[in-house]
Amino acid sequence: MKKNQLRRIVIKVGSNVLSRKDGGLDITRMSSLVDQVTELRQMGIEVIIVSSGAMASGFGEVKALKKLDSVEQRQLFSAVGQAKLINRYYELFREHHIVVGQVLTTKESFGTRGHYLNQKSCMSIMLENDVIPIVNENDTISVTELMFTDNDELSGLIAAMMDAQLLVILSNIDGIYNGDPNDPESTVLREIGPEMKLEEYIKGGKSSFGRGGMLTKTRIARKVAEEGIAVIIANGRRERILPRLIECLNGGEDLPFTRFTPSETSISSIKKWIAHSEGFAKGEIHLNKVATAMLADEFAMSILPVGITAVIGEFEKDDIVRVIGCDGRMIGVGRVSCSKKQVEAEMGKHGKKPMIHYDYLFVDSNI
Repeated sequence: MKKNQLRRIVIKVGSNVLSRKDGGLDITRMSSLVDQVTELRQMGIEVIIVSSGAMASGFGEVKALKKLDSVEQRQLFSAVGQAKLINRYYELFREHHIVVGQVLTTKESFGTRGHYLNQKSCMSIMLENDVIPIVNENDTISVTELMFTDNDELSGLIAAMMDAQLLVILSNIDGIYNGDPNDPESTVLREIGPEMKLEEYIKGGKSSFGRGGMLTKTRIARKVAEEGIAVIIANGRRERILPRLIECLNGGEDLPFTRFTPSETSISSIKKWIAHSEGFAKGEIHLNKVATAMLADEFAMSILPVGITAVIGEFEKDDIVRVIGCDGRMIGVGRVSCSKKQVEAEMGKHGKKPMIHYDYLFVDSNI
């Protein structure tokens, strides 16, 4: 990567980076990250921060009058903590004469194209006016079934939406290892391509303070890389990790981290939205063997009625649906051009218009 080639990056700061062992907010670490982002800005790089830490920030600030369930705890501590967290960022960045703005979002806000574009417009205006967007999920109104898996998923959506060239996911380890990270014989996998199998290396456990784990990070990283955006998983507790990463990418020092190789073929903005919309699918369209094989071979095609064998769920024109192969596995996501009723009336027939046009179909090669 040539010097100053990076124009815009998204940095996801995980809970385990910002939290102390007692669950509170690590202000020293937060201050260091602000200093590092300032360095990136001086290199001419636009930065968007997706920050966890609201729960940690609110931890211990208020004593509940009754026993709370997990959702109530999240709502209470996040409501208090989010105000404290953004104020900390505001004060720390102000020392560098940098203005920040808060963007609180929910999974529902990505469910329709209109809401998606409104968010993109808001953050674009912030960047144009030299304001750093600090993004987090609005845990005060999100409930379990409508929540992001964690901020890794959110950061992937933001990177795709804002046409970033690089997504950096800061965790509390150096990357993905070829064994147990606690085993001194294990080493960090430096480069991961689309064909590399990782199941044997990655455990499904969750982090201490966050909702996700390395399995989630890997799934999101692969999807984002397939969209043409490079993804790095690195240790956010290493000193000056962010500017050192940029120096390393420019041919400087050797630093342990895992990089997911981006696809050389970028995809359109609407396909990026569709790629991350599987959670909003209203139904399923099942394909026969021929159509499944063509999509598996990455053949550029639309979904025609003749290749459809079954329809599940209730959907209308322009809704998102899952595309299911003949073996029952999901192979893609798309926006339908008609209602379920019309699909049922025309499936299996020749000479009909596409039910999902190629321009509105994302085939996930990692599924």
